[in-house]
Formats: sequence, structure tokens, C-alpha cells
Amino acid sequence: MAEIYKNLIYGEWTESETGKTFENINPADTDEVVGIFQDSDEDDAKKAIQSAKDAFGLWKEKSPGERGDILLKAADILESRVDEVAESMTREMGKTKPEAKGEVSRSVYIWRWFAGEGRRLIGETSPSDQNNTFIYTVKEPLGVVGIITPWNFPAAIVAWKLGPALVSGNTVVFKPATLAPLSSLKLVECLVEAGIPPGVINYVTGSGNVVGSEIINNPEVKAISFTGSCEVGRKIYEEASKRIVKVQAEMGGKNPIIVLEDADLQKAVSCTIASAMLTTGQKCTACSRVIVLDEIAEKFTEMLIGEVKGYKVGNGLNPDVKIGPLVDENQLNNVLNYIEKGKNEGAKIIYGGSKLEGGIYEKGFFVEPTIFIDVKSDMVIAQEEIFGPVLAVIKVKDFDEAIKIANDVEFGLSASIFTNDLNKTFEYAGKIECGIVKVNGSTAGIEFHVPFGGYKSSSSGIREQGRVAVDFYTQIKTVYIHY
Repeated sequence: MAEIYKNLIYGEWTESETGKTFENINPADTDEVVGIFQDSDEDDAKKAIQSAKDAFGLWKEKSPGERGDILLKAADILESRVDEVAESMTREMGKTKPEAKGEVSRSVYIWRWFAGEGRRLIGETSPSDQNNTFIYTVKEPLGVVGIITPWNFPAAIVAWKLGPALVSGNTVVFKPATLAPLSSLKLVECLVEAGIPPGVINYVTGSGNVVGSEIINNPEVKAISFTGSCEVGRKIYEEASKRIVKVQAEMGGKNPIIVLEDADLQKAVSCTIASAMLTTGQKCTACSRVIVLDEIAEKFTEMLIGEVKGYKVGNGLNPDVKIGPLVDENQLNNVLNYIEKGKNEGAKIIYGGSKLEGGIYEKGFFVEPTIFIDVKSDMVIAQEEIFGPVLAVIKVKDFDEAIKIANDVEFGLSASIFTNDLNKTFEYAGKIECGIVKVNGSTAGIEFHVPFGGYKSSSSGIREQGRVAVDFYTQIKTVYIHY
């Protein structure tokens, strides 16, 4: 019998008033129930929000340094549990164990970074046009904030939202993705063990339509930070805007890699396949389009096939595996549907393209890593986010066409170019329409101490991570002292 996990409200682990639960299933082996979680409703969410509201006054009064010290202690606790949390992550959403360990370790660093931000919540002083007047600004917390996270990074994204929210003095109602609630729960447990006061962090599981909707619409919630699909992000933005509250929405990507004729081809190939296939392509920064000059396209494509053959598919707990399962049956069917659309539009599969069945694949949601050629920029597989291990190769005649095609999508999260031409490097950096610009590197893989976010439909425009992250969770007060 799988363990039953509870909500955290008022500092107590409690069952939902609905009496209902849902199962968290291993996508590599659907016979395994990883855990049983509360199927909460609006009343549970309202209690969690009230809990956060009641705790706000005392938490706000703690110095930012004290709040940071608790976060630092939680980071130390999490560091001692990297293997445990990583295994939970692999079992609940399929990511390989090495990737999961990397993510949990990164979460430790994120919390340590934001613990330090507690002592860097600085304002400004400004000269006044009036005599005998001193002007300064301070950053103050908003109050209760709602945090809604996705299943693909159930530790790192949780860490980089909770860190600035808490150290800034806010209290939190946190709803994790129903497909990966266990990894997130373990981060919350670290905060509780570190001594965070009751009610400052509240953890509620359940559907986005029910629990998420209450968080979005409840008048006591002063800001909402969301990462997930464009469809849901837009809906949250529209609903919350009716209350004129802050909304931070990080959404999709259709990230290109451009490969020019002077590139280090082996490095470009290795980074392209890693960008496209790791985490089974289920990350918003994954590369799903590689734009290659005609003169090197044939050689580059042959090298892609050679590289991807080294990526074994299977259960992420197997140390030889590089590509785990897709997170659930819906995601599997979605990826397979996109593969069919690509074929129907005239693109040609040169590697993969099928669901994996039988043997070790029989009870999981596995698909072959897939590479398309003869892809045109207006095809569906070149325009829409697939969120799976599918790569489209697009040939172009020159650098200008490459830039044009790279920008010709609704998204603008991450992009990379492979070249040794310094002039084209700077021209690319200026012309590419995205929030994260890479040169001779993967579209994925971002550092925690610098801003993260995208242009266009990828983001609501408010950056996460780095020093700017606290801006979303604070409001500025300007003080005039006439003396």
C-alpha cells in the first residue's frame, strides 16, 4: 500500500475535507503507485489562504535576515536528502536519476542564493528638490501569494518561486502539479524542519480547476506566480487581472538552435541532441528546431543520427538510460499526434517516430527520440510546442534567413547559435527575439543567479531568478522626511 500524504495548513498535516484522494503513478511502470495525495476542494484552499493570512503579520515582522536564515537551514536539510528527493522525482515524473539529482542540487543552491537576498533587500535614497528633505524607498512584502508549479521541474521551479516569496516576507499557498506532488512536498518538509512558523507555507494538492481557481480568484491572494502551459497561463492572467493583482506567468517555448558553416559541428550536434532529448524533451527550454545552413545540412544530419543512437530509452532509475518516459498517457498521445501531423505535412522521419512497446516498455509511456528533416517553417511541428523528444531540422540558405525563421514563432524563450564569427554572434544577439540568448551552448541549462524568462507568448514579462526575482514579490514604498 502506497503512503498517504496530506495537506499542510496552519502548520498541521491534514486530510482534505472531501475525503477524496488521487494516486501518483510511476510513468515508467504504471503498476507502481508512488503515493496517494489529497484531492482537495475550494474549502481546503480557503483554509490554506486564511492560514497564510493569519501568519503574515508575524512573518513580515521578522527581519529579512531571520527569514533568510530559515531558508539557508532548509537548503542544508535538502542537501542531505538529494538522493531521496531525486529518486522520488524519477519515480513520479520519469526524469533520469542523474538529471533529478542535478535538479535537486540546483534547488539547494537556489535557496542559498535567496537566503542571502534577505540581507540585500535594499532600497534607494534620492536627493530632493526641496530643502531639508530626505527621500528613501523600501521594499515591502505583498501579503499572501499563490504559487502554482508544473510537473517537469518539481523541485527547481518550486525552489525559485518559494525562495524570493518567503525571504521577502510573504506567506504562501502552494499548489503543486498533480502529476508530481511528492518532490515538491519534500521541499516543503525541509522548510518545516528548518523552523518556518506555522501558516507561512501552506501546501494543498488537487486539481487546477478547483484548488487553482480558488487561489486565483480569492481576494486575500495578492499575487500569483505560475509556470505551465500557455493556455492555462493566459486564463490565469485574464482571471487575476479582474482583481488587479500581480501575475507572473512563465509558459511555452519553441526554441531554435542555429548552426552556421564555421561552427564546431560535433559540439553543435551534442548540444542539439542534449537540448532536444534530455528530460524527454519535456522542458520549456528544450530545443525543438535546429536551423542549419544548406552547405552543412547533410553532414550535420548524419552526425545527429549518430549522436542520438547513444541515447538509451527506459526507466530513469537505470543508470544507462538517458531518456525516460513521458509523464503520462495524455502526454504520450499528444507527442504521437504531433509526429503524425509532421508526416502528414510532408516532413520526413529519419530516426525514431514510434511508441515503444513490449518488454521494459510495456507498462510505461515511452516513445522513440524522433528527428524530422524536410521541415518547412510554417509546418505545425515547426510552430507549436510539442513537449517531447522530437527535433525538426530546417535548412536555410544563409544567416539572415536563419534569424528570420528563428523569430517566426509566437514564442521567445531561449535560442542558441553555433558559430565562431564574432560579427554574426553580436548581430544574432541583437536580432533574436527571446529572453535567453546562448552562443555555442544548449538552449537549456540556465544559471540560478541571473534573470530567467521569455519574450512574446513565453512569458508575462516579469522575470524569475536572480536579484530581480524579489521585485515581483515586493511593493515599493517611497518615504519623504522633511526635517
